[in-house]
Amino acid sequence: MLYGARNKKELQAIRNDIDSLIVLPIEANISVLSVDLVEKYSLSHKLSLPDALIAATALFHNIPLYTLNSKDFKFIPKIKLFEGENS
Repeated sequence: MLYGARNKKELQAIRNDIDSLIVLPIEANISVLSVDLVEKYSLSHKLSLPDALIAATALFHNIPLYTLNSKDFKFIPKIKLFEGENS
C-alpha cells in the first residue's frame, strides 16, 4: 500500500489507514507460495512480486482479498476477491 503513494500527503493518509488494520506477517509458507505464484503467472499475466505476496497472504489465511484492481489477481485459482468500485 505504501508503495502506491504518489506524494507525502498520500503516504501519511495510507499510514493512518494501516494503523487501523490487522497487519499479517509474511511467514515462510507465504513466501514459498508467493514464489510459486510468480513462477506460474509472472510471464503470462505480469504478476509482480508485491502482488504475489498479497495474493499468497490472502490464500494462506483463506481470507478475501480486497482490491480495486481485480485484473491483477482474478487469474489466480481459489483466490476470493472482494472487488471495489473501480474493478
